[in-house]
Amino acid sequence: MRALILTHHPSEGPGNIGAFLSSRGVFCETIPLCDGEKIPSDALEFDAIISMGGPMNVYEEDKYPFLRDETNLLRRALAIKMPILGVCLGSQMIAKAAGARVIGSPEKEVGWFKINLTDLGRSDRLFLGAPTEFEVFQWHGDMFEIPIGGGLLASSQLCPHQALRIGSGYGLQFHVEVTRGMLADWFAEAPEKGPVLQRMDQIESRFLSCANVIFSNFFNIIKSSHHGC
Repeated sequence: MRALILTHHPSEGPGNIGAFLSSRGVFCETIPLCDGEKIPSDALEFDAIISMGGPMNVYEEDKYPFLRDETNLLRRALAIKMPILGVCLGSQMIAKAAGARVIGSPEKEVGWFKINLTDLGRSDRLFLGAPTEFEVFQWHGDMFEIPIGGGLLASSQLCPHQALRIGSGYGLQFHVEVTRGMLADWFAEAPEKGPVLQRMDQIESRFLSCANVIFSNFFNIIKSSHHGC
């Protein structure tokens, strides 16, 4: 199986999700769109697409032309029911590709926050085995709306739209892929670095356990799609 991973900023790579899928024998090809690399011509022949985070807005296509190409790819991937997972900006890209708006979040979230699965989220196969409430890392000022035909899978006190499903696509407004090293890089010169890393140390086991449940479920989704089930 092959997964295409699209990155939008050098510091926002696949992190733990890339490591997890690779450990399960999935060949992960990472395309750094931010470095000018183009989406491969055989992108729709992969078994899954994973769209990572980034500091830009989904509508900044004049400044970041690759966003237009990615939107078109995700739209076509949804049409053929290819498994897609979007993280932060990636989740907003999926919503946009499905015809939904991306708007300002009621509150900007930066740091560790709890999210809650909705009734739909509790029964969705991406979150099978996950706790109904868990702590994740957040860094976003925008929020996706739910596309027509889609469903809200998770919410939080400050941002009501935290996870969505639209057809074969899943969007996570939060970060479950982050490693301690990634956070240290993101907050290298910021005063929040100490508290952010300290909280990571406190909950790392719990956080990784929950993240791996989500990754494992997505891997199973890829497998079932790959075998035509």
